[in-house]
Amino acid sequence: MIRPHTERLKAAVTEDEIQPDLIRIGRRFALKRALSLGGLALLTGCDLFTHSGVDAALWAMLRFDDRVQAALFSRRRLAQTYPPSAVTKPFRFNAYYEEWQVRGVPEDWRLEVSGLVADKAPWTLEKLRSLPNEMQVTRHICIEGWSQIGQWSGVPLHVFLQRVGADLRARYVSFKCFDGYSTSVDMPSALHPQTILALDFLDQPLAPEWGAPVRLRIPTKLGFKSAKNIQAISVTNTYPGGFWEDQGYNWFSGS
Repeated sequence: MIRPHTERLKAAVTEDEIQPDLIRIGRRFALKRALSLGGLALLTGCDLFTHSGVDAALWAMLRFDDRVQAALFSRRRLAQTYPPSAVTKPFRFNAYYEEWQVRGVPEDWRLEVSGLVADKAPWTLEKLRSLPNEMQVTRHICIEGWSQIGQWSGVPLHVFLQRVGADLRARYVSFKCFDGYSTSVDMPSALHPQTILALDFLDQPLAPEWGAPVRLRIPTKLGFKSAKNIQAISVTNTYPGGFWEDQGYNWFSGS
């Protein structure tokens, strides 16, 4: 179970695509190291859940990290991919609680769509499967410190957003899940070619522990951003936060 201990927070920076200019690379590397190590040093031993001046400084550092990561992010830079033979078996899962899942997927499940979109009609699983489908073998990086390689298939999120007439100039895309979880991403991350609404794991429909019936799979970010059991997607210009983000986790969370 992921717990909001501050020593587990990461100030991870997603670099821009590699440039031939070695000076630029060096500056980016130095910035990344300074943010990561400096952020962790500040966070060690501190409690984010009080209202001291130290807490205010830590929150400011997290927001600064978010801005830097967003500035360095590039939709053209892809997360590393692997051959199917590299898939970790058995693949570890987390954030699965039987008390939340005893009923399984709600019988009346529909994917709700709201916010700055032209078509707010709900989607069935069958309708989602009618859209273009892509497979990826990418690394899932957990904020707890472990990572594994998995194979997911699903609908590219940019395809879905275009199909519902989303305002692609909006700032955020948020996700709510029927188990009470929530998260959100910036629009450039939502439009990244490797960000998908995953429907299958290892060529089989998602089981509850993998996030049935649909989950977000976004390999350019830490694992807690890949929300499971999605119930609703909203496009908005109002910062939506998220379950862990509202408790002090870095919002951008690039891997």
